[in-house]
Amino acid sequence: MPRPTSFGRDTGLQVRMVVTIFLLGLVYALLVGVLFAAGASGILILIVAGGLLAVQFFASDKLALRSMGAHEVSPQEAPQLHALIERLCVQADLPKPRIYVMNTSMPNAFAMGRSQKNAAVCATTGILELLSPSELEGVMAHELTHIANRDVMVMTLAGFFASLASMIVQFGFFFGGGFGGGDGDDDDGPGLMAIILVSVVVYIVSFFLMQALSRYREFAADRGSAIITGRPSALSSALLKISGTMERIPQTDLRAHAEMNAFYIFPASAKNSVFNLFATHPPIEKRIAALQRLEAQLQGAPVG
Repeated sequence: MPRPTSFGRDTGLQVRMVVTIFLLGLVYALLVGVLFAAGASGILILIVAGGLLAVQFFASDKLALRSMGAHEVSPQEAPQLHALIERLCVQADLPKPRIYVMNTSMPNAFAMGRSQKNAAVCATTGILELLSPSELEGVMAHELTHIANRDVMVMTLAGFFASLASMIVQFGFFFGGGFGGGDGDDDDGPGLMAIILVSVVVYIVSFFLMQALSRYREFAADRGSAIITGRPSALSSALLKISGTMERIPQTDLRAHAEMNAFYIFPASAKNSVFNLFATHPPIEKRIAALQRLEAQLQGAPVG
C-alpha cells in the first residue's frame, strides 16, 4: 500500500508538551519569586537566568555535539547517509538537518535542535556498521520524527530548569548566607534553606516531567518512523540489534554517554532501570509490541 506523505501531529504528545512547559513555568516562577523575596538582586537573577536560558536554547545542541565528539559530515564524506536522510526528509516534508557522525562502537543515534530549520541528527559509527540499510532508515526516521514533533526543544527547556535549580542548590551550599535571611536574623523573607528547598522541589518536578515526557516521545517517534517508512518491522529489528549489542559494550563506556540518555534512541545502559519511573525510555518489549500493532494496521490485518 502507498505510504502517507504526512503522519500528522501526535495529539497526546502535543498535550504532554504543553502541560510540561506549563508546570515547569509554574515551578520556575515560584523559584524566582522566592529568590526575590530572599533579597537576591533582580538584575542578577535576570542576567544569570536569562543568560543560561539563551545558552541552553541557542547553543545547547552545538555544545552537546561537541562534548560527545561528534563531527559534521558532508555528502562527500557520507554519501549513503546523506542520501538516506534526504529521502526521509522528502517523505516527512522536513528541511534537511545537519548530519553528524560520532566515532564510538556504541550503536546509537539522536536528534538535537531548537526548531525544524535548526536541527541536527547524529549517528554513531557503531550503528552505521551494525544495521542494514532498511534498519538504519527506520532509526533515522525515528530521529526525524523528534524534529517534526518539536519535542527536542521542550526537552532542552526542561533540562534548563533542572540545571538552573541544581546550580542554585550547589551555590547555596557553597556560599551559604549569601541571600537575605541566611543568617537567621531577618524575619521579613525566606532564608537560604527556603531557597534550597524550593530549588530541590523545582529540580525534582523537572526531573520527573522530563522522564515522563521522554518515555512518551519515544513511542511517538517510533510511530512516526513506522508511518514514514511503512516498515515498522525494520525499526523493531534495529531496536533488537541495538539492545543485544549494547549488552556487550563495557559499562565504563556506557557511563560516559549516560548524560545523553534522554536523547538517544536507546539508553546507554545494558540493563533496564529497576524502577521504570526513573527510566528515560519505555521498555523495549513495549516498543516492539507497539510497532507490531502498527505493522498489522499498515497491512490491514486485524489487531488483537
